[in-house]
Amino acid sequence: MENHIEIYETDVLIIGGGTAGCFCALSLAENSTLKVIIAEKANIKRSGCLAAGVNALNAHINRGETPESFVEYVKNDFNHVVREDLIYSIAKKLNKVTQKIEELGLPILKDDNGNYAERGKRNVKINGENIKPVLADAVSEHKNLKVLNNLNIVDYIKKDNKIIGAVGFSIKEEKFIAIYAQYTVCATGGAAGLYKPNNPKNSPHKMWYCPFNTGAGYAMGIRAGAEMTGFEMRFIALRCKNTIAPTGTIALGVQAPQINRLGQDYVLNHPENNTSTRLYATVEENRKGNGPCYLKTKGISKEQENELVKAYLNMAPSQTLSWYENNSFPSVENVEIEGTEPYITGGHSASGYWTDINRETTIKNLYAIGDVAGGSPHKYVTGCFAEGEIAAESIIKEFKPNKIEKLTEQELQEKFGKIGRFPGNTGSAISINLAEETLQETMDKYAGGISEHYEYSKNKLKIAKSELENLFELANQLKAEDFHELMLIHEIIDRLYIGKILIEHLQARQETRWRCYQENTGFPDRDDENWLRYVNSKCENNEIKIIIRDMVKKDEIYEHSNSQKQMHILW
Repeated sequence: MENHIEIYETDVLIIGGGTAGCFCALSLAENSTLKVIIAEKANIKRSGCLAAGVNALNAHINRGETPESFVEYVKNDFNHVVREDLIYSIAKKLNKVTQKIEELGLPILKDDNGNYAERGKRNVKINGENIKPVLADAVSEHKNLKVLNNLNIVDYIKKDNKIIGAVGFSIKEEKFIAIYAQYTVCATGGAAGLYKPNNPKNSPHKMWYCPFNTGAGYAMGIRAGAEMTGFEMRFIALRCKNTIAPTGTIALGVQAPQINRLGQDYVLNHPENNTSTRLYATVEENRKGNGPCYLKTKGISKEQENELVKAYLNMAPSQTLSWYENNSFPSVENVEIEGTEPYITGGHSASGYWTDINRETTIKNLYAIGDVAGGSPHKYVTGCFAEGEIAAESIIKEFKPNKIEKLTEQELQEKFGKIGRFPGNTGSAISINLAEETLQETMDKYAGGISEHYEYSKNKLKIAKSELENLFELANQLKAEDFHELMLIHEIIDRLYIGKILIEHLQARQETRWRCYQENTGFPDRDDENWLRYVNSKCENNEIKIIIRDMVKKDEIYEHSNSQKQMHILW
């Protein structure tokens, strides 16, 4: 193994070359001379959630709106359990980063007056099929930015509650890699593949969220002992049936209401018309026998139809192809909708690392941005840009040219030995594919998946926890025939860590605050008196400690050393 090790040193390591990672790197390059390495699991040209493109920037301060109104919108949509300070810091940067991505070459549509073409209060329309290549090209222009593609980062290098780099291996070549850095930024994306998907047979990875985002960044933080937040606030997308294409493009684009098979606008029966309620209302209609449910598009104009056809080509081509294949278009037939399986993602909900205002985690010199950063839902693309810039600004301000700390050669060999142990295994009782399917079946049945209408109970979570412990043992016995299988095994283990934390969070919140996202049958009502708080967690010696923290408001300054905010610890 000594002949297959590469070691790098840099000022800043960014793990993940997606939306947030690229923008953080650009902010560092344009405002400092710091050396930066971006470690990307795929290829930076087409990776992460923007790989296929996007047809709108869903977080923007449009005319008549303010950063303050954006905070209120997010707070109300997620029933007040959010980090107002983090959301506000994002909101103040949304329009600036939008202008920046336009300057880099992203086409943003304009109205007749030359203003951005708005879609609702907070969205602007774009031609975004090439948004990721635009970002990648901008990164390639800076000499102090180095990209390592096809590199699967597995774990941080930690010394004295400080991150000094990370280790992993190449997917394309048989070699292990260590990267030492004074600062590390986690921008890996959220977690898909925890639950049985709604396309489980021939297309198990045809899902809403990028299937290659398997939560590595979360898992590395959990193992390192970072404080995490909001995992119980899962995200479940309401999507077009079969294609899993976004419904907002239709709902906002042509103002299409949700209707049941009887033609009734069933969401009107649910006064709390927020994101999770629209999903919950759809689930309830199907349970009552009033499904299938649709977006009412029948009768829209041909011009509106053509706009929808083009819009989906920018981010979900399968929807446009489906219309053509079936020769049935939205002007003549309503679009059927359904919920996806649950995901853990801090870009749409609030799951992720617990950070301060600068996005530094509870472990020194480790920052979290984008989908892995918790507390600030609805950040979307531009919010991820904003967090990348915020972290970069903090690192530039704090940076001092100190000598980079390193592991001893023996410590590094032990680290690589742990990562690469699977080729030496004699084999497990289950295959890699079966391990993944068993994890997803377990979470689906016992931790609130599609088959259970997203509901869970204390007893079912107890079963899920036991099943995951058994899966941990089996997964650690899996045998890797090559480095691709080594990656797949680590992806399963990462998701098992996330599942373990998720179960503890679901059990800890003794109320139901977000319909479907967190549907606790033992506590079916919202309880503001006792649970207007954050559910956080920390893993120590493989034991999970639940931490209940009080709210942080928009104008408050929270720091990890701040002892004024109350903290309640549950074991």
